[in-house]
Amino acid sequence: MRTDQILTRLERVFARLDREPERPAHLQTPQMSRHRVVLLGSTLAFYLAIVVAVLTTSWLVRLDWQIMFFRPYEQWPQLHAFLDYLVVLGQRGPTAVMVAAWLGWRSWRQHTLRPLITLGVALLLLNITVGSVKLGLGRLGPHYATEIGSAELFAGGDIFPSGHTANAVVTWGILAYLASTVVTRRVLSVVSAVVSLSVGATTVYLGTHWVSDVLLGWSAGLLILLALPWFEPLIARTEAYVFELRELLRRRAETGRMPAPVASALTPLLSAGGKWRLVRVADPTEEPAPAPAAAQAVAQTAVPVGHTPAPRPAAVLSGRPHVIRSERTPLTPVGSRRPAHTERATARGAAPRPVAGG
Repeated sequence: MRTDQILTRLERVFARLDREPERPAHLQTPQMSRHRVVLLGSTLAFYLAIVVAVLTTSWLVRLDWQIMFFRPYEQWPQLHAFLDYLVVLGQRGPTAVMVAAWLGWRSWRQHTLRPLITLGVALLLLNITVGSVKLGLGRLGPHYATEIGSAELFAGGDIFPSGHTANAVVTWGILAYLASTVVTRRVLSVVSAVVSLSVGATTVYLGTHWVSDVLLGWSAGLLILLALPWFEPLIARTEAYVFELRELLRRRAETGRMPAPVASALTPLLSAGGKWRLVRVADPTEEPAPAPAAAQAVAQTAVPVGHTPAPRPAAVLSGRPHVIRSERTPLTPVGSRRPAHTERATARGAAPRPVAGG
């Protein structure tokens, strides 16, 4: 590909980004269909089956111990370095920042807060559901197991279900959930499934989770994605409330009645460079403030008879004191340089004083 073709394509991309953001006519919102309800019920049944299998120390716990003794990280050590980076795709902080940045750009382009609010609701549900089960069951991980063949429950751990796996399902699955077209939703669903399966298998390879932890993490994340349509009314009300609050603050800023904390925070920004200032609108029912003493003294200054003062513009009085100075700086020193009239002093009978000192 030639250089001019590359430059032409780049110009098209930047021209598209520079366009005024447009809100699509209709954003498809997932509904709680019958198919989704059936899938939600099946996933919930699978979730409960795993919990019961671990609580009863069934064959699933024995499988956990067999794979732990197999030590996959020792069988394939050449994969260790790569999988150490791959597992980051399931960590809460990095993935949430990346996905929030993308959804924030989408929110700006589409003039809607639904993508960001949906991500916040999904992460909140993830913290509540997964965190409560982790703390309630208190299972220890493979590296901290104390009794062979035991489920290691209620021992103060926080490993069951796998938080990495559940977070990968929710964080990357939210992109498919918020897709605006059917094709994009299907492609992103496949991508999120591959990422979440890879992260879960990586935690088993590294020996940080049991197999049952990963299975329950997949189920927990999928339950949150399937239940999100029930929270769409809450998301819509939250978005409407945020926009109403923004309009209220904008009107208060325009009328000078912005709340004190907001005004104090914006004052340095609005007054920087002298371009923007916060203007106080006078209340018609408020009594006029008394003029400063310096302004009253200037107003009471005597005017010579027969002299008509030139009209001056009305003075603008502010809350801070002003330094009084004359309109014209004198070009000569204060006082007269003429010599004293000695003849007047002699006529009065007083002894004349020398002009100069002596």
